[in-house]
Amino acid sequence: MNRRSFTAAVVATFALAPFVPTAAFALTEARAKVLVDTLVADINKVIASGKSESSMIRDFERIFARYSDTSYISAYAMGVDGRRASSGQKRAFSKAFQSYVANKYGSRFREFIGGQLQVKGVRRVKSWYEVSTTAKLRGQSPFEVTFQVSDRSGKDLFFNMFIEGVNLLLTERTEIGAMIDRNGGDIDKMISDLKKLS
Repeated sequence: MNRRSFTAAVVATFALAPFVPTAAFALTEARAKVLVDTLVADINKVIASGKSESSMIRDFERIFARYSDTSYISAYAMGVDGRRASSGQKRAFSKAFQSYVANKYGSRFREFIGGQLQVKGVRRVKSWYEVSTTAKLRGQSPFEVTFQVSDRSGKDLFFNMFIEGVNLLLTERTEIGAMIDRNGGDIDKMISDLKKLS
């Protein structure tokens, strides 16, 4: 398993709740660490379950919904085009985007078998925490994965993630933006294409 594959596997799994959190700060270092530990444990259960790939993808989608602010993530992925989208389009995109991410990356779960993330440190940054982990995969040198955790939505969630400095939230926005461009800016057509990939 190479680093590109690992990036693909975890971008969806650890997906990426609200950006630049501003709510009153209540999150603690311990809670941020617990969130990462719990999420990793849930992922490990799925990849060790022996289920079919389709079942693992369904499990993954539930994990995605549980640990991330899907409405915000999809809005961020749509970028400035979201400003002209109707409420119905936003809802349709959010639903399609969640399935799209699950199918796009969920099939890579099996590649993650035998790997592990180890929490190395937690530090407060403004109104959120960064949780630093080390990824250890078969046949690879260890590398750093950093999660940014906030409770601005009222729950402890991830709002971004970096793998060796690569901002995965921005990566998803770039990919969705390219899809909108390929459809001449037509949001409905982009959503239709997204559903076909889900």
